[in-house]
Amino acid sequence: MKSQLALAHGLLAVALLTGCAVKTPPMPAAPAMPAAFKENADWKPANPVDQAVRGNWWEVFGDPQLNTLESQIDVSNQTLRAQQARFLQARAAVAIAGSARYPLVTTTPSIVVGTQSGNRPNAIVHQSANDFVLPVDFSYELDVWGRVRQTVAAAAASAQASAADLETVRLSLHAELALNYFELRGLDAEKALLDNTVDAFQRALDLTRNRFAGGIASQADVDQAETQLETTRAQAVDVGVQRAALEHAIAELVGTAPSTFTLAPLPLKDPPPDIPAGLPSDLLERRPDIAGAERRIAAAAAQVGVANAAFFPRLLLTAAAGFESRSLGSWLTGLSSFWAAGPAAAYTIFDANRRRATSEQAMAAFDESIADYQDTILRSLQDVEDSLSTLRILRQEADVQANAVAAAERSVTQATNRYRGGVATYLEVITAQSAALANERTALSLLSRRLSASVLLIKALGGGWNVSTLPVIKTESR
Repeated sequence: MKSQLALAHGLLAVALLTGCAVKTPPMPAAPAMPAAFKENADWKPANPVDQAVRGNWWEVFGDPQLNTLESQIDVSNQTLRAQQARFLQARAAVAIAGSARYPLVTTTPSIVVGTQSGNRPNAIVHQSANDFVLPVDFSYELDVWGRVRQTVAAAAASAQASAADLETVRLSLHAELALNYFELRGLDAEKALLDNTVDAFQRALDLTRNRFAGGIASQADVDQAETQLETTRAQAVDVGVQRAALEHAIAELVGTAPSTFTLAPLPLKDPPPDIPAGLPSDLLERRPDIAGAERRIAAAAAQVGVANAAFFPRLLLTAAAGFESRSLGSWLTGLSSFWAAGPAAAYTIFDANRRRATSEQAMAAFDESIADYQDTILRSLQDVEDSLSTLRILRQEADVQANAVAAAERSVTQATNRYRGGVATYLEVITAQSAALANERTALSLLSRRLSASVLLIKALGGGWNVSTLPVIKTESR
């Protein structure tokens, strides 16, 4: 009775100490965000319609083939599958950490049959020594200082950070596919332009040859026309090198062998849609990398609590019960039963400053996570500003380039008419044609770059993701 009363008093004292959990550093406040993007200061939210890009953001481009390719990433991309496996590992780590909140019950049955040494003190020579043991061992750590709770909290926060990493990888892969796709379509448009130009230059060469046969043009005019034709034809062939590489890259992204994947030519035509950037504060909710950095702060704070708990003793409840006998016949009888129970404490008296260094290391990691969080926010603001400024400048450049294309086409018409009238050399025609081709290729390049900048803006805004979609990580052991 005295031993049981002492045990009860010990448990009561432990219960009173459970409020003495170690402290963890507080989570930092959300950083102050600018009121508007510099490149989008006049933007006003639509009322009542919400213009934010959501869900399958690539559908805003209205390209069915792009939609089909994007849908294959979530199914077949191996990089995404590897990141999903990392998230599952992190979620399983939560269950592993949470199991420490419950008792550990083990058993180690053993049967030992043998003889003892005759040279042992007070031993009979080769005395038989049989031992049949069926124990059940119980141990439970009383989480007085919150070490287990903080370990579980750190694992849960890390798992949520891993989930955010998964969404970051998903967003990057979808954006990379869209970038490759629009660049490939831009090359298709350039190839179509060059093919049409080759046809036009072939007609010009035929005209020049006819004029040469009639004694109106010189052999030099024929050679110049042929040189221009073959040069343009070579440029049309050269486009295939980069297009093939982009097609192979798209095949890898959708999880298909390049040898079995083909995209039919489809030139770009339409300009990119308008992408509403919203407010800078929206990035805190829409960027998965920011959400991941924020959850890593929580994990680092919990690790500080784990490190500080090492300065306090670990309090354990242990018990053992079972059966032990020298013979098999009396093994599982009441006389062979045994049990033992009692509290225990484990405390490190000297560790050469190891615990203090571990605590300082955890605190430094916490400070590092805060700096990473702030840096991630600054980089996200930069990404959006870069994309907005790029779109604005490219739109202005495209308007100016359209005027240049129109002027170049008029110049070709005038030079051709002057040549036919005999008041200009063929060199003037070639110069005008080369300028027109260069300006048309520049206009196509601007269209492709504008579409790519739109994709990068959507990526900088977080795509269609929202922090509310982060999975709830269960901390109960399974």
